[in-house]
Amino acid sequence: MRAAFFKEHGGAEKILYDDYRDPAPGPDDVVVRVRACALNHVDMLLLDGRFPPPEGLPHVNGCEVAGTIETLGAGVKGLGRGRRVIIFPGFACGGCEYCVRGERTVCVKYGYLGAHKDGGYAELVRAPAANILPLPEAIAFEAGAALPLAMLTAWHALVARAGLGPGQTVLVQAAGSGVGSAAIQIARLVGARVITTVGSDDKVEFARALGAERVVNYRTQDFVDAVRTWTDKRGVDVVVEHIGGETFEKSVYALTRLGTLVTIGSHDTHWGRLDLRHVYSKNLRVVGTNLGSILELRTILDYVTAGRLEPVIDRAFPLKDARAAVQYVLDRKNKGKVLLIP
Repeated sequence: MRAAFFKEHGGAEKILYDDYRDPAPGPDDVVVRVRACALNHVDMLLLDGRFPPPEGLPHVNGCEVAGTIETLGAGVKGLGRGRRVIIFPGFACGGCEYCVRGERTVCVKYGYLGAHKDGGYAELVRAPAANILPLPEAIAFEAGAALPLAMLTAWHALVARAGLGPGQTVLVQAAGSGVGSAAIQIARLVGARVITTVGSDDKVEFARALGAERVVNYRTQDFVDAVRTWTDKRGVDVVVEHIGGETFEKSVYALTRLGTLVTIGSHDTHWGRLDLRHVYSKNLRVVGTNLGSILELRTILDYVTAGRLEPVIDRAFPLKDARAAVQYVLDRKNKGKVLLIP
């Protein structure tokens, strides 16, 4: 098959488009013909070596995949060749104490498609049959590829971990990202009010169209001051943070008493300072989370089918232009998800 992969760490220039080994299904696996694959920040961490692929190099990135079933392992039942599907990207052992407790995302052997295993920057990709979900006809492959990681992570962060509800206020960092654009919609879906940040003025109207009441260009304005003004000095109930560094530190200052900071990534740096006085004096919660459950992904599919959530797609690149697609994301030009189409 043809794939976009890398043999050494670095920037977008390290991505090669060439022949690559075909995936062979195990007895409980399926091979999916990729119709669309979305880019994610974790792809950039894998590429530049901050998160080296556990199985070594060469490696194929790509966590979010929609496509059709190409081949099935001998033990797979209930699925057929040609079926439209999306792949739930999280792998768990199913037997450790955390899996038994129903907390599969903290499994001691947890991994991701496209990170711990070769992913969807390719014509074909292998995945466990247990991770396969039908893709409704009403959802295009491109939209389906924008759901399994970014929107699922935002859903789990806001609904399951933060418990966001009607009338509450939430600060969503980086509206132009896949997680940010999804989080704004999800917050509005549950009846919350949203203030969000963007890195350039051309993204302001984009964020407002998603449902944000207030949009702050963090390069020219202090988002903490903006939050205090917007909430009449109260602060927000929830912050969705996935940047790290100074953004993480300042996000705590934006919270009201009993507020919750949900951290779901570290796009800028893995480090972030925390002023503990604010944490204990205001009884704050700092909550870490990653991904969500396959049942939550089913719920998201229902909302997308009903038109109540809509994955935001900036643009699609041909797979052969994966290098350009990655550079586009690295340059932070995207407003929503960027896709590769084999």
